[in-house]
Amino acid sequence: MSSVENIDINKVKIIFNVSADRFEEGLKYSYNKNKGRIAIQGFRKGKAPRKIIEANYGKEIFYDDAFNFVLPEAYDAAVKENNLEVVSRPEIDVENVSDTDGVTFEAIVYTKPEVKVSDYKGLNYKKIEINVEDKEIQDEIDREREKNSRIIEITDRPIQDGDIVTIDFKGFVDGEAFEGGEGKDYDLTIGSHSFIDTFEQQLIGKNVGDDVEVNVTFPEGYHQKELSGKPAMFKVEIKDIKFKELPEVDDEFIQDVSEFNTVDEYKNDIREKILARKQKDGEEEKKQEILKALTEKSEMNVPQVMIENEIDNKINEFSSNIKRQGLSLDMYLKFMGQSMETMREAYRIISEQHVKSRLALEAVAEIENFEVSEEEINNEIQKIADAYGMEKEKLVNVIKEEDRVNLAKDIKVQKALDFIVDNAVETE
Repeated sequence: MSSVENIDINKVKIIFNVSADRFEEGLKYSYNKNKGRIAIQGFRKGKAPRKIIEANYGKEIFYDDAFNFVLPEAYDAAVKENNLEVVSRPEIDVENVSDTDGVTFEAIVYTKPEVKVSDYKGLNYKKIEINVEDKEIQDEIDREREKNSRIIEITDRPIQDGDIVTIDFKGFVDGEAFEGGEGKDYDLTIGSHSFIDTFEQQLIGKNVGDDVEVNVTFPEGYHQKELSGKPAMFKVEIKDIKFKELPEVDDEFIQDVSEFNTVDEYKNDIREKILARKQKDGEEEKKQEILKALTEKSEMNVPQVMIENEIDNKINEFSSNIKRQGLSLDMYLKFMGQSMETMREAYRIISEQHVKSRLALEAVAEIENFEVSEEEINNEIQKIADAYGMEKEKLVNVIKEEDRVNLAKDIKVQKALDFIVDNAVETE
């Protein structure tokens, strides 16, 4: 048997009991697990009877592992018995242990908040104008030209804007060389603004073999505080000048880099692809605007733990992504000069919006009484299998009933999103 006491908004205490017989099973498990590590005079390790060990150390010696043995099943049963939707890890306390009555536990948890949604049909969103500019098409063509460019060494003229120069350099502040201010055989593209102040412009007009003194000032707020706002002099040796030659855009070039025969065909294809991408982005922007409108019309008191959990999910996802690139989260934070606290804060707003949007959509799904068929769940499992390159049958074998329930919830949420989008109203 179990009972529930309200502590605060969306916070409850679950009181539940484990019978004496079931707790005895836990004690036997704990004894078998631990007896080999307990020394009793006159007995070899692992051979001392349980009663002897308890007489020497007290019954409590086996309690912790016994609690862990019986607790998960008993807690889950109490949650189900009281129809609770728990959104936090439980804080467990042992209230009483008795040979005759078993164990009484108390679990403090946060529960899913009640959500009130109104006027979710006819939500407004602004009309999105989608156009493809000629510059966007040209930018795509230029990127293709960059990929097919060739580097030409320059020997008969000085440096011009756009050239790639190979330099050695060493920087000085107040006549002293500073850390990080030296480079060898560094390729610098003039006009890239990758160096501070007017460094690159001062190389224009110089020739291979020239030694140049470049005078610049570090910007205020520079990431190396000791250099912030200070004038500096760089001694620069120009070792090489190169120029990136881009191919002409003609039918011959188009035939080399694509399946098209003419420049016009290629441009039309680029236009269609950009348009399709913008339409997809526009649909996503539209959905987000409608979701925001839904959330603003919803009343809910979200437990902070739900937002913290969502932040955890986003950080774990990000960590997994960079780990595939060979970078740990700790290394990333050091490189970016961040802490875990600043990273969590960066995710806080979007995480709160995600939690509230999800809760609002779940409320819509409940009001509209959306149903999910086994076929829809199986189709979703197939999508997951395809995404991970697995056979569906193998995935089905490892999916638990709880997973199928969560998939059904996700499908309902998607149906609710489709519903509010289909019933939204476009405005100018």
